[in-house]
Amino acid sequence: MTTVGLLYPGHAAEDDFPRIEVMLDSDIRLPLFHTGVEGDSRGVEALLAAGEPERLAAGVEELRLAGAEALVWATTGGSSVRGWEGAQEQIAGLARTAGLPASSASFAFAHAVGELGASRVCVAATYPEDLAGLFADFLRRAGVEVTAVRGAGVVDASEAAAWDVERIKELAVAGDHPDAEVLLLPDNALHTAAHIPELEELLGKPVLTANQVAVWEGLRLADRRVWAPPLGTLFATREPPPGMVEHGGIEVRE
Repeated sequence: MTTVGLLYPGHAAEDDFPRIEVMLDSDIRLPLFHTGVEGDSRGVEALLAAGEPERLAAGVEELRLAGAEALVWATTGGSSVRGWEGAQEQIAGLARTAGLPASSASFAFAHAVGELGASRVCVAATYPEDLAGLFADFLRRAGVEVTAVRGAGVVDASEAAAWDVERIKELAVAGDHPDAEVLLLPDNALHTAAHIPELEELLGKPVLTANQVAVWEGLRLADRRVWAPPLGTLFATREPPPGMVEHGGIEVRE
């Protein structure tokens, strides 16, 4: 069994994670701890406060007791808002506190782009423009070329969580760019787990979403590869290992 612990700010689209766990349909567990937040806003000051070390540390022991082998701070805005160096310091502090490998959704996006062998991306964010721009700056520091950035101006996490797949599609189409090899949807408050193949078919390119990459990053830290095409190209970048066969996204040993 592989267990990835997730630190998730407040309440919004956390039900994506049990959905992903079912879609993986394997011996993978994704226990989640809700970290404290002050209100529903994704303004810069609120996101900085959400990522303070004491808030993250609050869930570490619970996730350790759940058997976590790696921890992921499952928020894109709450990590990229600190900039490249600040985000590195944030996860380094988390790793020291937990005594486990740790990362965040922002670094997960950067690593996932590399996993896909891509170098040019576009960003379609529910965020206000300033926050979307901070995430794009973070990606550039990771060596990723950002061809276009679109922010939809959604300030409250609860509003983003209420978006249906049609609104997500509209945002994806509006934020796409012909030069981009991959489209990024960086909002962990957005329900995307059930819609990734549909979005990829619509755009004709890989799509990375925040909760998807957070889980993938945790599995990467735990040195666990899973073949699960229902979670998009990111989970199907290589052929299944020898002795495995694909069956609806399930790893089955022959």
